[in-house]
Formats: sequence, structure tokens, C-alpha cells
Amino acid sequence: MKLYGTSLSPFVRKVLVVLAEKGIEVRHVPLRFHDPDPRFRAASPFGKIPALEDEELRLADSSAIIHYLERKHPEPAMLPREARDLGRAIWFDELGDTELFPLLVKPFVQRVLRPQLMNQPCDEAVVAKCMTEELPRLFDYLEGVIDGPALVGGAFGLADISVATGFHNLHLAGEAVDAGRWPRLAAYVAAILERPSFKTAIAARQG
Repeated sequence: MKLYGTSLSPFVRKVLVVLAEKGIEVRHVPLRFHDPDPRFRAASPFGKIPALEDEELRLADSSAIIHYLERKHPEPAMLPREARDLGRAIWFDELGDTELFPLLVKPFVQRVLRPQLMNQPCDEAVVAKCMTEELPRLFDYLEGVIDGPALVGGAFGLADISVATGFHNLHLAGEAVDAGRWPRLAAYVAAILERPSFKTAIAARQG
């Protein structure tokens, strides 16, 4: 099994965490999006990461890959089996991918990607607006729904992985959840990112 994509990507990190949690051996190829590598493009025709190669299967998109891994390697489960909890887990996966990450990544793009990879200056106004105007509504929501160590069904799973993964990028940009304003969220994120599987994914090669 081969996984394409730099661990700097929270979407690649999602899959690396699941692989670590399930104890699945994988060859990690830490290339960046739109890399011309032909085997990568066979798995991801639009050049997005992550992409998976498993025998004859070629598959892109973090959630699609995780659903595949869940069926092929069902233990330990990353998705709940009860209908209500499964629906909520998929909701949090979507929230992390489409609502939370696009905001969490803004400080990372400005303070890390632009100066280090794009040779462009950081726009601190973008960071300030994100931290003071855009992220608080999502942080307020998460503060209200966190009532334990896991978001769904009392067990760590895809919901937690999807919500927490982008916070590592926020930390790389020198920002964090204000524990005074959002104590539940701050403690939750810290605990999730300290899991061995997250540490393994974060330590994976960036490319």
C-alpha cells in the first residue's frame, strides 16, 4: 500500500492517523499537490492529495480513502455502527473539511507557505481577521458540542480526526485556541493531537 502526499496537508494527515490507529503498514510518498509523478496522477487525476495505491486500486480524497480502509480493515473502528452516531460522525468529517479547515489554514498560508514556499510577504491583516472574526463562530460551536474526550459515541474516530487535524497547521503558524475563552475546545484539541497516531502522522515526511 502506498500513500501519496505531504504530511503538511491536514487531509493527508487524516489518512496517516487512521493508518496508524489501525496498524496498517504503508509506504508514504510525501509529494505535494499537482506533482507530475505518473503513478500519483493515476491515483489522483486532478492532482489533489492524498491519493492511495493499494494493489489494483487507485483512489483519491481523504474521506473516500478512510471509508475504504474502514471496510478493508474494520478494527479498530474509526466510524460508529449505530445510525445516529454514524450520521453525526459524517457531519463532523464534513465540518472539518469544508468549514473549519479553510479558516484554520489561513494563518498557516500567510505565515508559513507564503514566505517559505512562495517568496511572498505575509498579510497579517488576513491572520487577524481570521482569528478575531472568522474562527470564533466555529470555536463557539465546537465549545458547545464537546462534552467529553470524543465527539461521537464516546470513542475516538473519524469525527475527532477531521476536526482536530487542521489545528496542527494553526499551531505551525504560531496561533492556538484561547483556553480562557474556549476551555473545552482547547483541552480537546490538545488531547487529540497528543495521541500517538497524531504524533506519528505529524512526524511523517513532509517532502
